[in-house]
Amino acid sequence: MTIIWINGTFGAGKTTTAGKLVGLAEGTRLFDPEHVGYMLRANLSDQEFTDFQQLPPWRTLVPVVVDEIGRLTGDHLIAVQTVLVESYWRELEEGLRTRGYDIVHVLLDADPETLHTRIDADPDGHDIRPWRHNHVPAYQSARPWLLPAADLVIDTTKHSAQSAAEQIRDHLGSLVS
Repeated sequence: MTIIWINGTFGAGKTTTAGKLVGLAEGTRLFDPEHVGYMLRANLSDQEFTDFQQLPPWRTLVPVVVDEIGRLTGDHLIAVQTVLVESYWRELEEGLRTRGYDIVHVLLDADPETLHTRIDADPDGHDIRPWRHNHVPAYQSARPWLLPAADLVIDTTKHSAQSAAEQIRDHLGSLVS
């Protein structure tokens, strides 16, 4: 089975693109790694962390949960999650490969101005807009390792979510058919 991991920062179009991709690629389903983080946050409230990705159990459990869902459903999974710390990505990648999964790491990229504009235009999450805006520089800092680590980079400044989903589907070819 294949894990299509859609990476990029807030405003790049990850969620919208993933939703379109599910409609284009048979045998796929969405997987949200944040739900593993929510479970950990609820159970580790006595621990200090600002992002659940900082917790080693998150990086351990995401591949385990992927494996359980993949084996149960037989579907290829589309994971939508921003991962900007290279060592965290390498841990996730190793955990997935160890369980026998092919990984297609897709990076949705956009220029900072476009990202800020999209963050401001998002009708949801008014209260977290400052947090999202603050992640744009972190994303820019991570680009030097993200670009070569990705199997496919799509500039969503110039491409719609539909176009991005079609490019991903075309890149996957026979992997998901």
